[in-house]
Amino acid sequence: MTLLEVAGVSKSFPGVRALDDVSFTLRPGEVHALVGENGAGKSTLIKVLTGVYRPDSGELRYRGEPVSFAAPMDAQRAGISTIYQEVNLVPLMSVAQNLFLGREPRNRLGLVDRGRMEREARDILADYGVTTDVRRRLGALPLGAQQMVALARAVMIDAQVVIMDEPTSSLEPREVQTLFGVIRRLHARGIGIVYVSHRMDELYEICDAVTILRDGRLVHTGELAGLERIELVSMMLGREMSPARRQGFTAFAGDHDADDTAPPILAVTGLTSRNRLHDVSFDVRPGEVVGLGGLLGAGRSETIKAIGGAYPIDGGTIRVDGEDLGRPSTVRAVAAGIAVQPEDRKAEGIVAGLSVRDNIALAVLPRMSRLGIVSEARIDAIVQRYMTRLRIKASSPGQLVGDLSGGNQQKVLLARLLATDPKILLLDEPTRGIDVGAKAEVQSLIDELAGEGLGVVLVSSDAEELVEGADRVVVLRDGAVVGHLTGDRVTTEDLMAGIAAAAAPSEDPA
Repeated sequence: MTLLEVAGVSKSFPGVRALDDVSFTLRPGEVHALVGENGAGKSTLIKVLTGVYRPDSGELRYRGEPVSFAAPMDAQRAGISTIYQEVNLVPLMSVAQNLFLGREPRNRLGLVDRGRMEREARDILADYGVTTDVRRRLGALPLGAQQMVALARAVMIDAQVVIMDEPTSSLEPREVQTLFGVIRRLHARGIGIVYVSHRMDELYEICDAVTILRDGRLVHTGELAGLERIELVSMMLGREMSPARRQGFTAFAGDHDADDTAPPILAVTGLTSRNRLHDVSFDVRPGEVVGLGGLLGAGRSETIKAIGGAYPIDGGTIRVDGEDLGRPSTVRAVAAGIAVQPEDRKAEGIVAGLSVRDNIALAVLPRMSRLGIVSEARIDAIVQRYMTRLRIKASSPGQLVGDLSGGNQQKVLLARLLATDPKILLLDEPTRGIDVGAKAEVQSLIDELAGEGLGVVLVSSDAEELVEGADRVVVLRDGAVVGHLTGDRVTTEDLMAGIAAAAAPSEDPA
């Protein structure tokens, strides 16, 4: 018997096919992992399941009957609840009010029975390890406790299906085990759970089955226990491994055998941020491209942002040319010669409503002014210089960046970074969302810049791109460095082997 079934569902948006003939089945009492890298289609599938989107084709069946949810509330009334990574409750209301929002217990007069609501809230939350005063404002609780309140609320509506989207991202280890205890109780009650997570240890501890998506397509679905971790990684990344490599992946070692003769231009030591980064250390030498490898959620983007001063850290040091950056901030990072290209160029990089000229000039305006007067001629010269050098295809410097192709938008962002005369480039997914030709151009530019003596840190979800573009690769998992690839070990197979070994239960290499 199936509880929830997706049959041949497709969903497209302008220029993007987010789901392509995807099928998925959830059984009663099953904890089913839904995994894939960025852009795999996980979020779109969840939104189809919960009524946010209607599929273009295919069918959704619930308890054996075809259904079509017009809105998330319809799915919730049917018994499908979702717990999102970002808590979507009301922070200014009390814990009890959030728990019973929309279904408050009432007295004979039809008024909210506050005393009963608070008593029941205390009893319910005790099962979730939350022992706070339920009269407190929800926003005053730690994120982990808020997440537990959201979980309790989702289960309270007599849900038969609970979708958990990265539920442990804000939880402490103790809270994770409490959550797993709750999941096991739901499992015993026959409630089906769709569990989205990038943490493989969690998947193998709590999940019965797995569905793997890549580029909007179904790659694999089946029992998780029969799937080796190295096979899971291979299917997520779209790369096959040789039988010999599959056999030996657990012997991955983290020895760093790079040439240490040249002084590093960037040295990161013990970088730590609560729940996100754990003692991350590596260095970059002039003219070197160092890749950060790992699956989604491994801590690659957080490391980039922390070095660039855009992510809070609790400890560690960052040195540029031997000089301690102190407590990192974006201002100090830029002054020291660090330039960051963010993962999401549209949300965090380019300003689509401004021209090419203005986008490139944004980072250098302070240097181009004297007594508050900006030298337009100097700006024009810099803009023309980088438009020519990076071969930016635009009708003129005055063309809006939002009208350019993805590849040219990426080049404009690179031009802005280079205009600051950086020593170090931190590039987070520099070729995501651009066509093959533009991708090759950007990769070539990165090589040229490294050849001119810049230090480059490269993040890419494309294993082949990372291997081809990096001199060394630092492998991360759950915010910690778990190995290094150097020399002839910088291969796609070794990278996947390193990721899989890192995700396996810790053991001494044979």
